[in-house]
Order: sequence, then structure tokens, then C-alpha cells
Amino acid sequence: MWKKGLATWEEYRNIVRVYRDATRKAKAHLELNLARDVKDNKGFFKYLSSRRKTRENVSLLLNEVGALVTEDTEEVELLNATFDSVFTAKAGPQESQTLEVGEKVWRKEDVPLVEEDQVREHLGKLDIHKSMGLDGMHPRALRELADVIAKLLSIIFERSWRTGEVPEDWRKASVTLVFKKGKKEDLGNYRPVSLISIPGKVMEQLILGVINKHVEEKEVIGSGQHRFTRGK
Repeated sequence: MWKKGLATWEEYRNIVRVYRDATRKAKAHLELNLARDVKDNKGFFKYLSSRRKTRENVSLLLNEVGALVTEDTEEVELLNATFDSVFTAKAGPQESQTLEVGEKVWRKEDVPLVEEDQVREHLGKLDIHKSMGLDGMHPRALRELADVIAKLLSIIFERSWRTGEVPEDWRKASVTLVFKKGKKEDLGNYRPVSLISIPGKVMEQLILGVINKHVEEKEVIGSGQHRFTRGK
């Protein structure tokens, strides 16, 4: 804001003109790069979202009797009950299916080690545009510090793998609602997205790789149950 005595009006106008010109050029350069890098859809839509003047919030929702819920507490309870209902209970063991315990399951002393190099490799592949979990560990920081924290995380991962215990922060998630289509009052038209701990996700990927390898090598899955099995 120009004030009398600090600079002439003409000097002020020239500075404003230079600033606006630089801003327009920077904006055009950014948008051109986004258009060129068509594979980076996340960056493109993130930019579009930032340019919107209004934000879409969750509308007033209808409860089971068709009445609009106005209290935040009631809305949270309604959301929790609805999303909890879509999860199925754990299936019980099938009596007709048996495993040769000595050959097809791990003994405690045979649990594979979580190597530091494995952790470093996974950290180096993290998508820095992903959202962090409630633990506040951003993927950009984890990737940049991969060489420093890989050893420490490998120790935590292996301890969790051997004891079956997961850090409390890794078991918590921030649930965000994404509107799909249809009436905004209908809770079924929202999709819940859970933002969980990035280190927890890395550990899941490592364990999944070990389990898949074990399943393939020990032929745990029979010929009649090969759905989603690689190479089948």
C-alpha cells in the first residue's frame, strides 16, 4: 500500500506493474508445466482445487428415519455406524481345508528379518504428494531422510513383526469423506478415505511381500484357490 512520503506515486505504480507482470508470468509457467506433465494427475487436480472459490463440505445428512441431522455429534455417530456396517466379519476357518503345519507355516524362529536396505528402498519410492497420517510423518520428510531413519524403522518393523504388536499411532486414521454423485443428503453417496500412518503403510508393504513369497514357495494356495495369485 502506497503511503505519501515513502516514494513517489509513479515509483509505486512502476513497482506494482513489475510485480503483477512477474506474477502473471509465474502463473503461466506453472500452468504450462502442469499441462505438459499430464501423468501427474494429482498435481493437476490439486492446483484446480486450490483455484476454486468455494469448498464442498458434507451436506446435512438424512438418518434412518429420513430426518435431517443437524448436530455434529449425531452426524459423526451416523457416519460411524454407516461405514462400520460395510465391513464384513472375519470368515471362520474352513473345516474342509487343512494345511501341513510342519511344511506350510512359519515357526517363530524362522520369521524373516526386516533388512535396513529393504526399508531404505521403500522409503525412497514414497510418493511425496500423499497425505500424512495422524502421526504427522510426512512422506517427503521420510523420503529425504531415508538414509538416516532406515535402520531405526527396520528395528521397529521387525519388533512389530515378531511380537504382533503395532504402534498405537499406526492404528489410527483420519477419515475424510469424498462425495461421489447423487443427493448430498444421502450418506451412501459418500466414500470414506482413511489417511493412515506412512511408516505403517511401509511396514504393511514389506510384510505383504514376505507373505506372498512364502505363499508361493510353500504352495499354500491350492490350485482351486488361485484367484489374484500372480502367474495364475
